Amino acid sequence: MVSRFEHPAGGYRKLFETCEELSETIPATVTGRIPLFLKGSLLRLGPGLFEVGDEPFYHLFDGQALMHKFDFKNGQVTYFRKFIRTDAYVRAITEKRVVITEFGTFAYPDPCKNIFSRFFTYFQGVEVTDNCLVNVYPIGEDYYAVTETNYITKVNTDTLETLKKVDMCNYVNINGVTAHPHIERDGTVYNIGNCMGKGASLAYNIVRIPPTQKDKSDPIDKSKVVVQFPSYQRFKPSYVHSFGMTDNYFVFVETPVKINLLKFLSAWSIRGCNYMDCFESNESQGTLFHIAKKDPGEYIDLKFKGAPIGMFHHINAFEDQGFIVVDLCAWKGFEFVYNYLWLANLRANWDEVKKAAMLAPQPEVRRYVIPLDVHKEEQGKNLVSLPYTTATATMHADGSTWLEPEVLFSSPHQAFEFPQINYKRYGGKNYTYAYALGLNHFIPDRICKLNVKTKETWVWQEPDSYPSEPLFVQTPDAVDEDDGVLLTIVAAPGAQRPAYLLILNAKDLSEVARAEVECTIPVTFHGMYKP
Repeated sequence: MVSRFEHPAGGYRKLFETCEELSETIPATVTGRIPLFLKGSLLRLGPGLFEVGDEPFYHLFDGQALMHKFDFKNGQVTYFRKFIRTDAYVRAITEKRVVITEFGTFAYPDPCKNIFSRFFTYFQGVEVTDNCLVNVYPIGEDYYAVTETNYITKVNTDTLETLKKVDMCNYVNINGVTAHPHIERDGTVYNIGNCMGKGASLAYNIVRIPPTQKDKSDPIDKSKVVVQFPSYQRFKPSYVHSFGMTDNYFVFVETPVKINLLKFLSAWSIRGCNYMDCFESNESQGTLFHIAKKDPGEYIDLKFKGAPIGMFHHINAFEDQGFIVVDLCAWKGFEFVYNYLWLANLRANWDEVKKAAMLAPQPEVRRYVIPLDVHKEEQGKNLVSLPYTTATATMHADGSTWLEPEVLFSSPHQAFEFPQINYKRYGGKNYTYAYALGLNHFIPDRICKLNVKTKETWVWQEPDSYPSEPLFVQTPDAVDEDDGVLLTIVAAPGAQRPAYLLILNAKDLSEVARAEVECTIPVTFHGMYKP
């Protein structure tokens, strides 16, 4: 699953270039045959505006949210895209400057305001961004474009019109929610975010949003906190990007990457801080694994620890014979990987890109096994008795249990990231296959498949081609777990048509079809197939 190509031509820079939205759908040129069961839309989100006037955005997660849509109909494909009319976007376009501070870009105070009005603005606190450039998912019958703050944005997935901004703080005790909810078959949505817990200390809440209501009322009105996880450090919650969920449990991995809330709440508007400035690493904490019962929600007060990792994406988690198996994409050590995702780094020439990535944490696909029954066991003994894994769990004298993972895939500077599975059928269940975007020194240049049971791997890759997260769509009459196709958007800057939707057979990653468009398509992070 290692990249076979170098990128001296630097075509990947095109992923981070501003593009225009479209006023109408454009047809795609199809090679191969589009499977007829593809009848809906592929929806994707990412940044599309990388500067406002002469003010640049500095970080990968700062560019303004652009929503993309590929529609499938009778073997034909069309493409459409629109900027989401967030407050961040509308105000930037209106004032021709960065108005709202983004992840790695500080918004300077309005030069037209005098010192008094600046002073009063300061006391109203920080304006949190609503730039929803990360993902899109359904709540009830509605669709929301999201980032990781308290704001989510309702969108029309047919016209890509922006409908309304929703503040989750109005419904539940939460400071923000992740862009990676878990969605059950009936449409119930679970998500996690940090919050104020008891006694003025930080905690993490899991929020449940029910499915479509009979009376057609908004399910968000009925959002509830189902369980709370404690924070290792009172005023410094860990950065949380996703969580694990099995049939009966939640899994929360508390990494050493911390948000310094005092810094966040203090004078960032005076000092010129952005979100990135508020992260720090706790070099002594290691990684803490928390579990909770799902229904009814109940925190299980057991201490599971491991060596320090950074972690953004869970792959899957499932229960087996009294254990919870947790598969995830790890980055070794306590350093924050986002430090390597400044646009200046990603746009550098290939040798510089490689040099910078050499210093970064090493990626690894890991399997951890958490024993649910640790009470009566003697210390020093491996509690994991599952026959198929080398992962261990060892009780220490202080009552904590130390977890050592099984490595499912590891290769220097070659990440298996933005993982996907056959989620509809195998989310939270014992499964065999994971699909992912292969990062080569942080540059996406291949699609990967991993058999998590045998460690067998498959790769799709072409020179000077830069794909996105692969989404799995099951064939209607599927028997096997991997009966289906993968959908990914590929940037091919040198080609006659500079971008295309690629459809791969999920069995062996062979090409089924591609649908090329006449315009460039910048980087996208996450998305969904809407049947």
